[in-house]
Amino acid sequence: MAAIPEPRLYYARLKRQLRLWRFAALLVATAGLGAALYVATGPAGGGSDHVARVNIEGFIRDDRALRRRLDEIAADERARALLVVIDSSGGSAAAAEALYTAVRKVGAAKPVAAVLGSTAASGAYLVAIGADRIFARNATLTGSIGVILQAPQVVGLLETLGVGVDVVRSGPLKTVPNPAERLTPAGRAAVQALVDEIFEMFVDMVADRRPLSRAEVLAVADGRVFTGRTAVGNGLADAIGGEAAARDWLAEEHGIERSLAAIDRDPEHDTGLLDRLVGRLLGKSTAAESLLLDGLMAVWHPPL
Repeated sequence: MAAIPEPRLYYARLKRQLRLWRFAALLVATAGLGAALYVATGPAGGGSDHVARVNIEGFIRDDRALRRRLDEIAADERARALLVVIDSSGGSAAAAEALYTAVRKVGAAKPVAAVLGSTAASGAYLVAIGADRIFARNATLTGSIGVILQAPQVVGLLETLGVGVDVVRSGPLKTVPNPAERLTPAGRAAVQALVDEIFEMFVDMVADRRPLSRAEVLAVADGRVFTGRTAVGNGLADAIGGEAAARDWLAEEHGIERSLAAIDRDPEHDTGLLDRLVGRLLGKSTAAESLLLDGLMAVWHPPL
């Protein structure tokens, strides 16, 4: 005759087995729900045909998550078109170029319209020309075609404090510009050559994407900003209007039904601690953001 287990141990074993079965059932249900959602909505969340929309706001810096999302939109057949909504004074020249390239990749597969908000200047305008058509408000500030490299100069302060700085370098242009040294003529020429090279690239890209000759682009590429109304007149933008005007263009020129939903496809951003602290202390101004990066900037801001 088999031994009868002690009741307390028997029920404890049953409870453990029950918990395991419940956990396994929960895993199966979660996996099934995830698979169903993936089939229904896809990896980026657009379940049926729609117009994708991404927002570019604030200081433009390297944004791999946004570039990945643009790549997804380019490959997503359910995203019939893309609206790029821009409200930015620009930012890192390299980051703006990378976003321009990502927008052009979408444009190779489907129509893209840029909708400019209060400001779409400098690097933000560089992103906008990746679109097939640019819409601006009459009062939008745009243009500011140009490049800037800023280097804080503290030599006078150090001299006042009686602080000297010794620099040992491998070549005369290493560490140029250096905040602790005055620019030499050779150093200034080297920095100017960098700025000029990126500026020429910017001008070439505008001439390639807009109905303007290179000479016509150079005529409006002295760094100034234009209103949206003036930008339409000089060829930097195509039409006055907002998202509704962009949807009209998509319907009339590309057969994208106005009834299709416009779905935000902005990525989730993992903001770092330093970014959060600076954002809280200094706000989202161009000056505050630019404190966090080095390099050439395509950016416009009024005097601070």
